[in-house]
Amino acid sequence: MGGVKGFIEGGIASIVAGCSTHPLDLIKVRMQLQGEAQGPTAAAQNLRPSLAFQTNSTPSSTVRLRQATAARIGPVATGIRIFKTEGFRALFSGVSATVLRQTLYSTTRMGIYDILKHKWTDKETNTMPLASKILAGLIAGGIGAAVGNPADVAMVRMQADGRLPLSQRRNYTSVVDALARMTKQEGITSLWRGSSMTVNRAMLVTASQLASYDQIKETILAKGWMKDGLCTHVVASFSAGFVAAVVSNPVDVIKTRVMNMKVVPGQRPPYTGALDCAMKTVKAEGPMALYKGFIPTISRQGPFTVVLFVTLEQELDGVEEYIIEGLEWLR
Repeated sequence: MGGVKGFIEGGIASIVAGCSTHPLDLIKVRMQLQGEAQGPTAAAQNLRPSLAFQTNSTPSSTVRLRQATAARIGPVATGIRIFKTEGFRALFSGVSATVLRQTLYSTTRMGIYDILKHKWTDKETNTMPLASKILAGLIAGGIGAAVGNPADVAMVRMQADGRLPLSQRRNYTSVVDALARMTKQEGITSLWRGSSMTVNRAMLVTASQLASYDQIKETILAKGWMKDGLCTHVVASFSAGFVAAVVSNPVDVIKTRVMNMKVVPGQRPPYTGALDCAMKTVKAEGPMALYKGFIPTISRQGPFTVVLFVTLEQELDGVEEYIIEGLEWLR
């Protein structure tokens, strides 16, 4: 796979993987926003006080009440709550933005990584040093994120909208409507809000995901633990998804909060930037707040990475054989 083919196949595989795991991604976003204030006036009340500084004016009973109110709920409970309060369709809120994001971001990163991989692979040994794989992933992820950031912002907002009070919801009808209204109401620069975090996260995800997949797969084959086939691809891809989730989750939490913040004209924004968001999050909710949504993250990242790489590993001839076998079976 190389050249334009790498972009096309990488993009198609990413779109399929992204759409099939979208509900898990939505649950992850909702969990990452747990404990965050939903409005300027709620900033003091909604912060989890696990590691926050307490003042003498705050009664202990009030603190306990806030702790109980702001307690985290798990991914299953979050999904059930969304289903009960917003309906089944809410689990696919922002799926149009997911398609656009994968078309822009993943197509770019997968294509560039493939080009660099072919260019930097030793022709004699047909191997590529781990450092080169990581560097290729960092470059590909950074470029892909810069291209896909507008769709990423729209996706986060559409996924998070249902948790807001009715009066504060943006009610975007589609990714096109979201991008158009953001540009009109907040300026063109709003499309790249949180772009520094998006780029950093994408560099970490791509480097850890693609590089670790190639490295794990090569190790499995070199050690003779498995033969090159579906089982090897599944094991290597799920392992790569786990590595990517661990590495990227803290950055993903900050990115989600910065992108989702509502900026009111004439008022100070909740966060001045990524670092300010990180400091406020850790101070108010504790360091483990950076791993909010980790279970749905790995629950999504694992299947996403498996679908992505299993799809990419299948040569066209092999796909045709599967289709023919399927048709024969249906007869």
